[in-house]
Amino acid sequence: MSKQQIEQTVYIISVLVVAFIVGRILRFLIGRFFKKAALKLRVDSTHYNFFKNAIDFIIFLLAGIIIFRSIPALQTFGTTLLTGAGILAAVVGFASQSAFSNIVSGVFLVIFKPFRVGDRVRIGTHAGDVEDITLRHTVIRDFENRRIVIPNSVISNETIVNSSMTDERACVFIECTLAHQAPLERALTVMQEEATKHPFLIDGRSPEEKNEGSPVVVVRVMGLTDLGVQLRAYTWAKNPNQGFDLKTDLLRALKKRFDQEGIDLAIPHRALYFRNELPQ
Repeated sequence: MSKQQIEQTVYIISVLVVAFIVGRILRFLIGRFFKKAALKLRVDSTHYNFFKNAIDFIIFLLAGIIIFRSIPALQTFGTTLLTGAGILAAVVGFASQSAFSNIVSGVFLVIFKPFRVGDRVRIGTHAGDVEDITLRHTVIRDFENRRIVIPNSVISNETIVNSSMTDERACVFIECTLAHQAPLERALTVMQEEATKHPFLIDGRSPEEKNEGSPVVVVRVMGLTDLGVQLRAYTWAKNPNQGFDLKTDLLRALKKRFDQEGIDLAIPHRALYFRNELPQ
């Protein structure tokens, strides 16, 4: 290896090392700024995460341009690629179409904000909390603590259900089916009493409903089926997390209370016939 080649290699390594160090410093400074000033300036952390993830891409892109422009051999090689490799450029362009689509979609996600970092969302068949938004993809942490990585271009074509946008409160349905012979009015009262005692229950009534004297927990008969009487209690929680705990706790409490009160839940009955006992 000649002296010139050694110098060029050292130069390339130095540029990459400097780019790496600058990237780390910028990420540290941005993180420090947001931790101190985000609350005062009310800056959305989604912008911070997206910009932080874009820093490395931008810095190494600039480092690559500097390397190609500074070394004559690489500059000649780059010019040859641009002028004489039309087929290669077409192939690379076609292959990178998806990557650029993800980048553009990621920018749109940050600008139009269908969700932010920390929001609880459902995207297609996936549900969980938004953990990160990068140039290429969005990371969602599901309820089993697994990370779901969804390309940004896919998100742009999906219906997004955001449980945290504008109003984080959650309306939780508590449903059960009573046996037809069970005391209906007593069951309605028990559902209201148990829901009202739960610490996560909040008053979700509108001002009009409060003026009309509507109860905090409304319980309605939703249907009469062959199986039994379908009941639904409308309860409100501060957020989806507390709403989930509210629902599971109330189902347990209602089962225990119904047993104490002698209120029977609907149980499907099946008739079994042996071959020699079939009805005539």
